[in-house]
Amino acid sequence: MSARDFGLLVLCCFFWGVNLVMTRWVVADHEVPPLFFAAVRFLGVAAFLIPFLRPVPPNLFTLFLIAMLIGCLNFALLFIGLANAEVSAAAVTGQLGVPISTLLSMAFLGEKIRWRRGMGIALAFAGVVVIAFDPDSFSLSFGLLLIVIAAFLGSVGGIIMKRMPPMKALNLQAWVGLFSFAPLFAFSFLFETGQVESYIHGGWEVWLSSLFAILGVSIFAHSAFYVLVKKYDVSLLSPLTLMTPLWGVLFGVTLLNEPFTWKLVIGGAISLAGVFLIAIRPNTVLPDAPLAKKMATGDS
Repeated sequence: MSARDFGLLVLCCFFWGVNLVMTRWVVADHEVPPLFFAAVRFLGVAAFLIPFLRPVPPNLFTLFLIAMLIGCLNFALLFIGLANAEVSAAAVTGQLGVPISTLLSMAFLGEKIRWRRGMGIALAFAGVVVIAFDPDSFSLSFGLLLIVIAAFLGSVGGIIMKRMPPMKALNLQAWVGLFSFAPLFAFSFLFETGQVESYIHGGWEVWLSSLFAILGVSIFAHSAFYVLVKKYDVSLLSPLTLMTPLWGVLFGVTLLNEPFTWKLVIGGAISLAGVFLIAIRPNTVLPDAPLAKKMATGDS
């Protein structure tokens, strides 16, 4: 990989990691309802990408299902999870999409795995259990549990996406945004209160966070990563995207003053080691399913 392309990948991972921190800051510290904040993001994506709604994909029902999985439901659970969990732990837990995609490929597509990837799957989940488990109350973190479910739904959507005819990246992004924002607004007004007031009173910091998520993450980072996917093998790119949770942990600790605990260090090291083992030996049936989901959602 050239130095320029590696720098572009670092920038993509940096944007994704920073966006996790900014989202946590908005929904937890500024108390903007998470479903509403997710809806605003997808509305912005759909509005900016209106020109890319054409050509109209041939199978809109399948695309709608994909949008619900990797867009609406994935982001709803992810943002609610971020409102209830530290971003450092969430950044690591979100990487479970990689082993989950492998397990789904085994269950539904006949994917065969050897001992190294099997060990990677076990380590990835074991590390998250170390992070999420509270030995004092013998319970799992509610926020991190939601993020695990979000990773599962996103992985299902990524696998279905790979069964569709190829689409241009921004064409896919535009349709996911269009299908996702209305259900999220509906869910928000059913289950949340004070959405508009909290968003307006959040001031320029909240508005800038929205703009960064829309333009910096969903459009720029996503498009740049798509360029890299077309140029390089997934077995090279996938391990390198583990920079994303490292940025998330770094900024969660330094900017949000989150504790840097032994559980986070040990659990994060175990989980990311497992993800790395899987990533360097990707699925043979659907090798880039996790990356397909990453390209469609902008990772967070």
